[in-house]
Amino acid sequence: MTDQAAPRWHLYLIETAAGALYTGITTDVTRRLAEHRAGRGAKALRGKGPLHLVYHECIGERGEALRREAAMKRLSPAAKRRWLAERHAIRASGESFP
Repeated sequence: MTDQAAPRWHLYLIETAAGALYTGITTDVTRRLAEHRAGRGAKALRGKGPLHLVYHECIGERGEALRREAAMKRLSPAAKRRWLAERHAIRASGESFP
């Protein structure tokens, strides 16, 4: 048995040049964004650049990250925007997330 820590999973949102929001999970947000920008990530983002990371959050366990990603993908575009605005307001106020 190894003593290595399990990878920490992150939820992230990317905005395309047209304003569409893409949701994903990864263990390395910087690497994954670079892959998307290079056209090696999700097909949904290819040719949609420039791509901007608009949100990311460390979730922890893979299972929880998958659940959060699925919930986010069920939201309408307007609901995603409201969710993002709330998160940005919380971060700007210095409060922590629930």
